[in-house]
Amino acid sequence: MISYGFTKEVDAPFEQILERLPKLLEKEGFGAVSTIDIGQKMRDKLGVDFRKYVIVGACSPKNAYRALTAEENIGLMLPCNMIVYEKDGKTVVGSIRPTEMMKAIGNDALTSVAAEVEASLKRVLDSI
Repeated sequence: MISYGFTKEVDAPFEQILERLPKLLEKEGFGAVSTIDIGQKMRDKLGVDFRKYVIVGACSPKNAYRALTAEENIGLMLPCNMIVYEKDGKTVVGSIRPTEMMKAIGNDALTSVAAEVEASLKRVLDSI
């Protein structure tokens, strides 16, 4: 397990997970505000073949507001990223751990926000 995120390997097809993720995020009060298809970007920009790998930027407006009012420059760390990629015939889904990322900031007012966001993202991951 990585210290800065959670990952989960599943037997479901990549496309199915990618399609379900925004709906699961919405149930937890998040919106999928950005989607970056890394495989496509690597093909377009570098001319290299890269596996299916997508980064989804997830934002909870309520918690983003709380974080931004506690630390105006926290926008550098937003939105929360989730990943979906293929590896060895499986689909891997991952989420950032906000509690770990906020340790670098050193603002105690962010601790409860990060814990709440992390719990929500973990529930999304667990429901896949």
